[in-house]
Amino acid sequence: MKIGYGAGKTKYGPGVSIKMSGEEVAIAIDAYLVAHGINVRGPRTIMVNGELCEEGHIYVDPSGFVVYDGKRLSGDHWRG
Repeated sequence: MKIGYGAGKTKYGPGVSIKMSGEEVAIAIDAYLVAHGINVRGPRTIMVNGELCEEGHIYVDPSGFVVYDGKRLSGDHWRG
């Protein structure tokens, strides 16, 4: 997983970019299911939009922020 400032070109800032491997996306989906009381045991195939997911990308708008490893990454990059 790679987390850093995005490549956005808005006047409000670059946003924050979270890039995940397909395996990390599958783990995130599995964690979401568990959080909603759905537990799957055994082999499974997780598909996104009808295809195996090889990578994922989450873009956080400049008005938002991400806390990662105890540090706040503000989407506008100036608020800290």
